[in-house]
Amino acid sequence: MHQETFFLPSDLGGNGQRFYLFHPAQSIETRGLILYIHPFAEEMNKSRRMAAMQARALAIAGYAVLQIDLQGCGDSSGDFGDATWKNWVSDVVQGCRWLRQQGNANNSTRRPIPLWLWGLRAGCLLTVEATAQLDEACNFLFWQSPSSGKLLLNQFLRLKMASGMLDGQTKGLMEDMRQKLESGSSIEIAGYMLSSKLAKGLEQALLIPPARTGPSQRLDWFEISTRENAILNPASKKIIDQWQQMGFNVGIHLLSGPAFWQTSEIEEAPALIAATTAAVSAYAPVTFMDAVAA
Repeated sequence: MHQETFFLPSDLGGNGQRFYLFHPAQSIETRGLILYIHPFAEEMNKSRRMAAMQARALAIAGYAVLQIDLQGCGDSSGDFGDATWKNWVSDVVQGCRWLRQQGNANNSTRRPIPLWLWGLRAGCLLTVEATAQLDEACNFLFWQSPSSGKLLLNQFLRLKMASGMLDGQTKGLMEDMRQKLESGSSIEIAGYMLSSKLAKGLEQALLIPPARTGPSQRLDWFEISTRENAILNPASKKIIDQWQQMGFNVGIHLLSGPAFWQTSEIEEAPALIAATTAAVSAYAPVTFMDAVAA
């Protein structure tokens, strides 16, 4: 399948570049534009195969998919320790604008092409903040979304705690890490240098629905579990209720599969790929002319 890889200068200035992987729609007309925002730290590497498989499946279904490596991640310039949450949000906005320009340039129809933001774990939080800087309403695909950035940060800090257990040095470790981050210092966790700016931005991130909504704006929420008859936890249900109250049409998808973003070996979740492709393909946007005709 045809795909394009390239670098673009970062909107942040300097000599920074961002790595892009673009999957053109494998159809005469592009049905939608989808930007993938990867998860945090090592979860990004664990998820690369699943992200690539899903991107290819969506391209075959007629969607143009863009994958971007955020500042200090993958093949983009900079070190992870230099990354900030604000800069990551800027990277997402830049990716959205490039994808929209690409879509408009190749649109031979009069209908607008819907834009989807597809996030995994921390990527879900980034999509929400990025939409505040866009001039259009978006649809969302959330894979295994956390209830808050604070929860993700605590999980990441616990990796250091687990390492400390092996050395018998856990006493006061969490408090020490917190103090260093609050004082502006960076800390090393599992081979990643975490800056205070990135930690602060992640900790404050929330899944607040965007104020800009359209008549048929969509959120598809995906959770996978190895347990049978899994149900939404109360925190997820509360967030979904908030999005529905803001006018979003919400699809909830609870699937069986491995936690591929954190397993020791690279895992696949075919049911998630099939369900995601089906959910996006079933979306039927309501345009202004449709609303007038109704």
